[in-house]
Amino acid sequence: MSTIRNEIQEVIKELMEMVMKKVLVDDPFLKDEHRAKKPLYAALVPDEIFKGSHFERRFVTPFGAVWEKLAIVAANAGLGYGVTHYSITGNVNTERLRRINEILNTLEHSVMGKKKVKPDWDKELEFILEGNSKELIPTTVICDVYAEDKKNDKKYAFELKAPLPNSDQTKVSKEKILKLYSMDPLHIDEAYYALPYNPYGKRDNYSWSFPARWFDMKEDEVVLIGNEFWEKIGGTGTYQEFIEAVNEIGMEYKERIYREFLGIEPPEDFYREGKL
Repeated sequence: MSTIRNEIQEVIKELMEMVMKKVLVDDPFLKDEHRAKKPLYAALVPDEIFKGSHFERRFVTPFGAVWEKLAIVAANAGLGYGVTHYSITGNVNTERLRRINEILNTLEHSVMGKKKVKPDWDKELEFILEGNSKELIPTTVICDVYAEDKKNDKKYAFELKAPLPNSDQTKVSKEKILKLYSMDPLHIDEAYYALPYNPYGKRDNYSWSFPARWFDMKEDEVVLIGNEFWEKIGGTGTYQEFIEAVNEIGMEYKERIYREFLGIEPPEDFYREGKL
């Protein structure tokens, strides 16, 4: 087994063991308590449906931090170095800061009687970088993920969000990336808004509306989705390595969830189910 695959599995196992402990020991689904708190729901819907929801909430919530850990595994194996929540401080002139605010306000608020402005990363960045003033403001940006290409001496910053991010998160990320590109001198070579996978399949089909308020999710080169992100940070084949790593341990945890949490045997076709 490759080193990166083993490290990916260790991150996933840590999450799954934490979730299993949560739902089996620390915060189990209590049928009587559920029926007492939600008698109408309990009268209409089988307890097993809510039991599944109970597990889902305790699984999905901590996964945000897991994506960052997996990104660092990929960065260390691919580019050579990665770290989360890395602070970058540089000087940005006041006119560029003003133009960043202007761009964000224009995208956020429609002007009555005028057609809504659509995001266009290249034009926006060109407009901002044309701004010049003598007054410089020390500006700090904390990157979700920072990585360095040790061979080619390049530095990257990534705003890594869940596949279906909200609008406020995306606005903050765009502001941070614009500030990174506005610093003089630059402290990074490239910065991106990244999503770990695409729930819509192909990039052309990505249609979650909230981030589209701030980025052209289908065309902006500053946006990386799924395979694009993993290949950038980890190199060719990283995304496939991730999928295979998860598939190797997935059946074990599915089996445990059926038996230990749901209290039932896996269905007859369980071992013939498709993988990721």
